[in-house]
Amino acid sequence: MSIKKTPLYDKHLQAGAKMVEFAGYYMPVQYAGIIQEHHRVRSTVGLFDVSHMGEFSFHGSGTLEFLQKVTINDVAKLAVKQAQYSAMCHEDGGIIDDLIVYHHENFYSMVVNAANLEKDFSWLQAHCPSGVELRNESEKTTLLALQGRKAQATLQKLTNIELAAIKFYWFDNGEVAGLPAMISRTGYTGEAGFEIAIANEHAVALWNAIMQAGVEFDIEPIGLGARDTLRLEMKYSLYGNDIDATTNPIEAGLGWITKLDKGPFIGSQAIAAVKEKGPQRKLVGLELEGRSIARHGFEIYSSDEKIGLITSGTKSISLDRSIATGYVASAYADIGTVVDIRIRNRYVVATVVKTPFYTRPY
Repeated sequence: MSIKKTPLYDKHLQAGAKMVEFAGYYMPVQYAGIIQEHHRVRSTVGLFDVSHMGEFSFHGSGTLEFLQKVTINDVAKLAVKQAQYSAMCHEDGGIIDDLIVYHHENFYSMVVNAANLEKDFSWLQAHCPSGVELRNESEKTTLLALQGRKAQATLQKLTNIELAAIKFYWFDNGEVAGLPAMISRTGYTGEAGFEIAIANEHAVALWNAIMQAGVEFDIEPIGLGARDTLRLEMKYSLYGNDIDATTNPIEAGLGWITKLDKGPFIGSQAIAAVKEKGPQRKLVGLELEGRSIARHGFEIYSSDEKIGLITSGTKSISLDRSIATGYVASAYADIGTVVDIRIRNRYVVATVVKTPFYTRPY
């Protein structure tokens, strides 16, 4: 299968990006370097190309009922121009994907993870009733993420939409740099910011306009590497690492988006059973002693007993210490619990800590 390019591929090369294959696309992993890019987002503003993400739209009178059946959050609570973090699950409660649902005036849309795009669309098609039209908009949509405390000041130069009026997880439609776009106050970094969806043919013009508008704040393009270090400092889950078809929303710490009182949905019985009994394991934040970094799949021990596995790990660039997330048996999930992580042939002491690891200072 040939690797795809986003409409901004040439812009990334011009900016000196190191490109890698990710979820079927050539994507920039870094430009100036992960540490510099991470600090840029935390200090002023950075711009991400996230056009590899999947975008679906749902039309027809049965859409709300359909989305209530296939997602775990309560779609009926959404006002027009409101967005919602959610997930889809199998009947056994295993997570198919985490996603965002948007309520437009006459339809709904959904953004899904790039690596799950085809799987998600096929699964939705298989469950789609006759009263709903499901469209895959991914190939014609460019998605940019503008993140950081100066994101609003940067973007406001380019639009008449009053950005301060868009609350967290709400969106509006209008023009950005004279181009029709959807702006949502969402993101994957823990910073203030926006995600902007636009037709592919306007992608380069929008990218150029935002980069120009951000010059006074030293805006930089940001790659997938810093995206990962930023999201891990917030303990935001990464599909394929922290959540997958073997994990249940309750054990993954996603009980807050799981609305069992909305009526039956796919996976609700299995999820309710886990909630009632209490999960056997929980996803926790860990801080390691020293400079060692825990990687996905490393084993977690208490004395000589294996009690879990690391799902994500890095050196926190903002905090200058080694952090990780992992599933541990529930008896070891309390904050302050000390465990050992096996890194190659030795054990490194780690402590279960409160998350998010990083709290923004504004």
